Amino acid sequence: MLLKKLTESSGVSGNEQEVRALIIQEIKDKVDHIQIDNLGNVIAYKKGKGNVNKKVMLCAHMDEVGLIITSIESDGLLKFKPVGGIDPRILVSKVVNIGENKIPGVIGAKAIHLQEPKEREKALKVSELYIDIGATSKEEAEKIIDLGDYATFHSKYIEFGDGLIKAKALDDRVGCAIITQMLDEDYDFTLYAVFTVQEEVGLRGAGVAAFDVDPDIALVIEGTTCSDVPGTAEHEYATKLGHGPAISIMDMASYSDKNISRMLYELGKSNNIPVQYKKTTFGGNDAGAIHLTKEGIRTGAISIPCRYIHSPSSVMSLNDYKGCRDIVRFFLEHIEKGEI
Repeated sequence: MLLKKLTESSGVSGNEQEVRALIIQEIKDKVDHIQIDNLGNVIAYKKGKGNVNKKVMLCAHMDEVGLIITSIESDGLLKFKPVGGIDPRILVSKVVNIGENKIPGVIGAKAIHLQEPKEREKALKVSELYIDIGATSKEEAEKIIDLGDYATFHSKYIEFGDGLIKAKALDDRVGCAIITQMLDEDYDFTLYAVFTVQEEVGLRGAGVAAFDVDPDIALVIEGTTCSDVPGTAEHEYATKLGHGPAISIMDMASYSDKNISRMLYELGKSNNIPVQYKKTTFGGNDAGAIHLTKEGIRTGAISIPCRYIHSPSSVMSLNDYKGCRDIVRFFLEHIEKGEI
């Protein structure tokens, strides 16, 4: 399954080579041309059957949150920094794969029975953590680890419960999978399928790609926060799992084109697809960089709710995923009809 392959591939921001190669392999026979730009974005071009001058850009980011090795200690333990937004509380005891050779390591900390009572009252900081690769000295560790190596969470794709999946990097391999599927169809307009780099560290790839493509319309497909869990008041939920894909109105980085947002929502309702609006305005995605490119680009965003996002064990509903895929397909059909 494509989503399984994508989520189990590595691609920390700035180090997207593995997942990029997988995506290119999946799309190369579906498009007319593939370009890799100077930052590493994949820009795939599919010529339209009719109105070739109308350009539509579908965008999803390839990169995922992870870690970067910053120091090798005298005892062979590795110090690190996060790449992207990671809650330090989820890191202890997690297994990671380091570098191109995917050296296994375990994130450790001072044992709880050695901590002072006051220490136990506070969440551990990244500076208090380390990665144990089983080395006993700096020299031994340096034989297989280099400073600047990236570490990804070791996490398998698992289907469980009532149509749920658990995986790492659902943000945003779900978007990558949906865009790949959209390339199975031919369209009247010219379609650009853009898989960006470095979204998790500041939406860096998307602005560069949008400047190059200069589309008439752009749609970002994303994995987003789902906070429908105990301890969160219902009015604070960003999205609800199983209630369909979420349409963005605004966030800290962008304000979606109103007509695009409205059409996405109505396409769900009119086709009996569960759909919701994203109810919080924090965070952002590649739309933030795209909609401000050149003279401005009409941009919308549709997202799939993911519990425990930016962790080794994000959870998503397959029904929400399928609903998002179908709405995107209907959206492209409406563009073809000239209805947006």
